[in-house]
Amino acid sequence: MGQEISQTHFNEQTFKEYHRRLQNEAELLQTQLAQGRFSNIGEICGYELEFWLVDHNYFPSPINQAFLTRLNNPLVVPELSCFNAELNGTPLPLRGNVLSAISRELSQNWRQCQEVAYEMDSVLMMVGILPTIRQKDLCLTNMSDLKRYRALNDQVVMQREGRPLRIRIKGRENLDINHPDVMLEAAATSFQIHLQCAQNDAVRYFNASIIAAGPLLAAAGNSPFLFNTDLWDETRVSLFEQSVEIVDESKLENHRVSFGQGYARESLFECFAHNLATHPVLLPMLMDSPPQQFAHLRLHNGTIWRWVRPLIGFDPDGTPHLRIEQRVLPAGPTIVDMMANAALYFGLARFLADLSDAPESRLSFKQARNNFYAAAREGLHAKMVWWDENATDAKTLLLEEILPMARQGLQSLKIDKFDIDYHLGIIEMRVQSGQTGAVWQRTYREKHQADNLQLVAAYLERQSDGAPVHEWDI
Repeated sequence: MGQEISQTHFNEQTFKEYHRRLQNEAELLQTQLAQGRFSNIGEICGYELEFWLVDHNYFPSPINQAFLTRLNNPLVVPELSCFNAELNGTPLPLRGNVLSAISRELSQNWRQCQEVAYEMDSVLMMVGILPTIRQKDLCLTNMSDLKRYRALNDQVVMQREGRPLRIRIKGRENLDINHPDVMLEAAATSFQIHLQCAQNDAVRYFNASIIAAGPLLAAAGNSPFLFNTDLWDETRVSLFEQSVEIVDESKLENHRVSFGQGYARESLFECFAHNLATHPVLLPMLMDSPPQQFAHLRLHNGTIWRWVRPLIGFDPDGTPHLRIEQRVLPAGPTIVDMMANAALYFGLARFLADLSDAPESRLSFKQARNNFYAAAREGLHAKMVWWDENATDAKTLLLEEILPMARQGLQSLKIDKFDIDYHLGIIEMRVQSGQTGAVWQRTYREKHQADNLQLVAAYLERQSDGAPVHEWDI
């Protein structure tokens, strides 16, 4: 979905031709993977940070086009709404002092973005869901002026035959609303981590990323409130899954946003084949590129948002490669918190992928999925099942099992000891204290009987200080 398209209306012939090209590219992908033609360069990392533009009254500021024009940084691009944008990172080998290097790059670009926002009487904010967002803000008037977003909305509305999207979330409180378009998706912002892996390791890394999703999210929840309603620790998960829905709820395997249909067995081609077989095309944009670029397959894949999603990219020499996109993490609360989350993911994924006995043979996909949704709902209090099939709370699991695994995985990647100790130390202290971003938001609002404006003001003050969230005062 990152690429722009040249039109928004498509006829039957266009859909037919797009399907033909899509099928040809899928067959080519299957052949090239079977022949081992994809890159065996592995452990390259990257990221995407979605963020909010907020005005001086702490409401969303729909100025992203003027902001991006003034900023003029190719790493920062539009998002669905006019009050969001996305900051992309430079891919780097996952070794040595890479965590510190990413942190420096992200901090430098964030400061540049923040300075431009200040000049426009706005401020940037990293949070899963902005507490002051109102349903009326999520309207087509506030959609970014890009054809791909207009076309996406038109196709979702058409395939739903004009029926409004219904958002139903049962949490600490309950929410049940209707919305006429896909703009609710813009209320959810994330910190997405990319991990390029060698073709030979792709299945193991993909399955490891699925298993890691639950514990990872339990330690990182930062989205408790939506429309002044207290819902899940990571309400963003439920919101996003319902905000672009097309099919009936009974067809769980066909949701555009989902945890997926199962582990990969022999090849990541299985995921692309499943997408092709079960998801209707939304954007049949015909592109003048050779089949080896997989342009149509990649665009179709970009309109299906698995929480752990396989991607096709290309090495500098043009060799195609496979990447895992870990999409479960919210934005914020601070850069150091997000880098600690990334360290936890990279280390745990490497440890699990390296095990001689594949962990997917010991933990069912159903249980990994249950762990993920339990974490989204209840954070560190979630009950999770691990190898021994006994349920334990996420806090205990993280401290006793997950953090030692992540440390060993980072050591296996030859990450610098300082980076390992520093970033995993932040996770350890956050888990021990029990203060994630979601917990801090709830505690602050309750203690001060604060409204959402006061909450955002206090959050921004602490975020600008840069200290990890477990150190934030109430």
